[in-house]
Amino acid sequence: MPNEPLTRVIKYEGDNSTFVWKHPTEDFNTGAQLIVHESQEAIFFLNGQALDLFGAGRHTLETQNMPLVGKFFNRPTGGKTPFHCELYFINKVEQLAIKWGTDSKVEYVEPAYGFPLKIGASGEMSLRVENARQLLVKIVGTERVLSQDGLARLFRAFLMTRIKTYLATLIKAEKINIFEIDEHLIRVSDELKNQLTPDFVDYGIALERFFVTTIVKPEEDSQYKRFKDLHFRQFADVKEAQLRQQVGVIEQQTEAQRMVIEAQAAAQKRALEGYSYQDERGFDVAERVASNEAVGQMTNLGVGMGMIAGVGGTVGGAVGGMVSNAIGGAMNPQQPQPATVDIASRIANLELLKGKISDELYNTKMQEILAEI
Repeated sequence: MPNEPLTRVIKYEGDNSTFVWKHPTEDFNTGAQLIVHESQEAIFFLNGQALDLFGAGRHTLETQNMPLVGKFFNRPTGGKTPFHCELYFINKVEQLAIKWGTDSKVEYVEPAYGFPLKIGASGEMSLRVENARQLLVKIVGTERVLSQDGLARLFRAFLMTRIKTYLATLIKAEKINIFEIDEHLIRVSDELKNQLTPDFVDYGIALERFFVTTIVKPEEDSQYKRFKDLHFRQFADVKEAQLRQQVGVIEQQTEAQRMVIEAQAAAQKRALEGYSYQDERGFDVAERVASNEAVGQMTNLGVGMGMIAGVGGTVGGAVGGMVSNAIGGAMNPQQPQPATVDIASRIANLELLKGKISDELYNTKMQEILAEI
């Protein structure tokens, strides 16, 4: 019926992943109710012009709140004014996880090693409609729906061109090593976002976040493999040398600690048995003398005598017992002794006892030896 409102309630019927949704009805009456959700805007569009804009809330379509649409009203009919317009709902909420990726490899000269290289890149971004009028005029046109995928397709050409150009320029300017580029993904992401933001603003879109999550490297390229190996060896060899040095230090410290422990144990043993380190060394000298190490070697006599001269203290009594067998006939005349060499040996051994036995005993034994010559 001509006087019936063509549309009583006008509201959004799209989903949350949609940037722009066009209402299927194009003929409206004043007095109809327009419902706009939070983070949305509604714009009437006619003859290529963006007219009145409505924010969140419930709106009654009347002449006073639609001055721009009112210019195009048809003749009044029964107190109602029918008009023909296109109505677009624009979601202004930030839309996350919009994927992007380079459609071809970025070619540049690797700054650290100076060899030509091709890489790819991909990641995610989040966008928000900043200027609904600008977006409708520049991008939407006659499209009924502009989804995330649709917006990504519309932006793909300029996005790919700019990302590849900016990425190659950034790597070169900052001298980022391709084998260390993953360490710089946050920095690269921030720099690319700063470069791309003005491009999106031209279309009424705010680039809220931009992430480079993956750098695709030419792992199968032989030249890349060769430089990758060189880069690895550069650090691996240094690290290996450092580890060897550390191991050597640890081994030296371990050996030094072992010697300290052994020395402490020996010192405790000597303390328990009641003699000193000097006494122990005296025992060793006396034992060698007793075994006739220097018999027949008169040139060693002075050395032996000098070494035994320092034996004293608790060793004094023990020396006599250990040497008694060595001096043989000097202490025991009944034991047969060789003539010349034996006498010399007996004299030498008796000299070793000088100071360790009484002078009277020493002189007596010396006289007995000399009497045999």
